[in-house]
Amino acid sequence: MQTTELSPLELLHKNNSSDFLPLKGTDHVEFYVGNAKQSAYYYQAGWGFELVAYAGPETGLKDRASYVLQQGKVWLVLTTSFDPESEISQHVRKHGDGVKALALWVDDAEKAFEATTSRGAVAVHPVKTIKDQWGEVKLASIKTYGETIHTFIERKNYTGAFLPGYQPKASAFKAESVGLQFIDHCVGNVGWGEMNTWVKFYEEVMGFKLLITFDDNDIGTEYTALMSKVVSNGNGYVKFPINEPAEGKKKSQIEEYIDFYGGAGVQHLALATDDIIKTVTELRKRGIEFLQVPETYYEDLLSRVGKIDEDIADLKRLNLLVDRDEEGYLLQLFSKPVEDRPTVFYEIIQRKGAKSFGKGNFKALFEAIEREQALRGTL
Repeated sequence: MQTTELSPLELLHKNNSSDFLPLKGTDHVEFYVGNAKQSAYYYQAGWGFELVAYAGPETGLKDRASYVLQQGKVWLVLTTSFDPESEISQHVRKHGDGVKALALWVDDAEKAFEATTSRGAVAVHPVKTIKDQWGEVKLASIKTYGETIHTFIERKNYTGAFLPGYQPKASAFKAESVGLQFIDHCVGNVGWGEMNTWVKFYEEVMGFKLLITFDDNDIGTEYTALMSKVVSNGNGYVKFPINEPAEGKKKSQIEEYIDFYGGAGVQHLALATDDIIKTVTELRKRGIEFLQVPETYYEDLLSRVGKIDEDIADLKRLNLLVDRDEEGYLLQLFSKPVEDRPTVFYEIIQRKGAKSFGKGNFKALFEAIEREQALRGTL
């Protein structure tokens, strides 16, 4: 693993004072989906999200329906179009259900839009102000990899449920939280030779800094490999690992994703919890499927990661992975894809001081993914 000359924490503190694009965090993630009502039920019943807002024909929106789901500080928006020729329908036709917008929370959407477009960002939607009885929101969007966009959201003058045009709406049943708190990071997959292009975009256009580089020696197995770089904004609230394929004997998971997704896009969201044993126990009860690593992973776990607070029996029962860096350790687990296409999935992560991304688990993780690929006949 290669790192910048300064440690990640030193780098973030150094650049926070001169951050031309201050971000308060991830505002929400919008998925374009084939059936938003059914997808919303899945996230409520399976993942413990609460339905908090809705826009559709009943609210005066005639061409689409959107359901807003919340758990902790994680906000997901699920949108379906009624028009088969719309951009939304075309997106679903090409990609399947997938992430369209990574929305970023800012104090000044106009400044964010001007700062990024002046540095080369391609505008998607210029700044506009939308209003209702609860106030106003300013928003603007720029293009990033594939058909994914970043939308800058300024909501300091708004007190409504989500955005103007949405009405409060509650779950029809009691959606029980599983303890998800916020988005730790969001991972994008891009094509051959495109990783550095998009890292440069985040550095030069959005003022992010390169935190960590993983090459194919770090993220490789007997058969497949990939390369990854992690970029972060000034205060460290928003972190984007960017992956690209690397040469291997067989098709890598990134190639498989791009084939099934139809291009670059968001691979997974990492959702933070402060009790991963409780969170994953509940998710497994609800039928959420996770990748499996062999029992041999736990045979020398303590010699690899040192003393940890958790009982090894619990980790083994739930198939949790552990890794340590100079700041502490982390626990993580990866779901299987949540679509029929092997594209989008989720990571559950609990950090106990660690600032890294589980490098020590890469081999076990990617071998588990390869086993799934073999079952699909795509390895």
